[in-house]
Amino acid sequence: MTNPFSLLAERWHPSPQHVRLAAMAALVMSVVIVVTGGAVRLTDSGLGCTTWPRCTGESLTPTPEMGIHGVIEFTNRMLTYVLCAAVGWFILAARCSKPWRHSLTRLGWAQFWLVMSNAVIGGITVLTHLNPYVVSLHMVASLGLLWTAVLGWERAKEGDGEPRLLVAPAIHRFAQVLVASIGALALVGTLVTGSGHHPGSAGTPRITTFDYDRLTQAHADLVFLSVGLTLAALLVFAAVKAPAPAVARVRELFGLLMIQGVLGFIQYFTDAPEIMVGVHMLGAALVWAAALRIPLALRSRAGIPAQATAPSTELVA
Repeated sequence: MTNPFSLLAERWHPSPQHVRLAAMAALVMSVVIVVTGGAVRLTDSGLGCTTWPRCTGESLTPTPEMGIHGVIEFTNRMLTYVLCAAVGWFILAARCSKPWRHSLTRLGWAQFWLVMSNAVIGGITVLTHLNPYVVSLHMVASLGLLWTAVLGWERAKEGDGEPRLLVAPAIHRFAQVLVASIGALALVGTLVTGSGHHPGSAGTPRITTFDYDRLTQAHADLVFLSVGLTLAALLVFAAVKAPAPAVARVRELFGLLMIQGVLGFIQYFTDAPEIMVGVHMLGAALVWAAALRIPLALRSRAGIPAQATAPSTELVA
């Protein structure tokens, strides 16, 4: 059936390198939106725009009376459109490539709908006056978006053949356990932030279901577990002679965890200053992305796009 996508695909044939660049842009913007969302929370700008989807009941944009908080919240909202543009670029590049990368197109649309759902969750967050559980769900949805963006970027560097493990299945499952521990670490981290000093706006509630100190200790315990599993992965990968890219990614994860651990202890003993929490949130996104890439380096797919003859990237008459 003829549609705008198929018509464009007849005229534009992006190279595999172009598809990878588009996937990278979507990934970078997924990290940026996590960081700017953190900035909204840490500057108490969560209610800088008092309603949604408008900024006020009468205006789409912040008014001078709303001050810097309105500007910060509205800027984060506008960056969602930049993220949508990056994801749209990835979808179009995957659709128009020759051959058509069906799997990448599906990943692109998954990212798009995650962006849309997170925008709705963000609106509910404002309408519920920063309910701490909704705020945490907002962060979790952002991590889900980051997951699909990492997968899209990695898949853009592979072919579309059936995946073939490069290590024993038990080693691959161990890498997935490591990812699960990092995921649990990130989830508990969202609860720590929601129970602590930065609920998102002055006077808004905190998560009171959990004791803050105990929750912080649970978060620290998960840090130790994740570091231990990462060290074990380094030893196991060396023993089984795992692929060099997988070993390199485990080393990257270990380095990021060390930095995150230091930042976490500093912010705990310095009463969680905003800049430290912001850097810690960026680190959380990078740690999550680094962990996700490890199992992907333990298998291969046939038909790597870079080895195929790349069609012209120019529009043809």
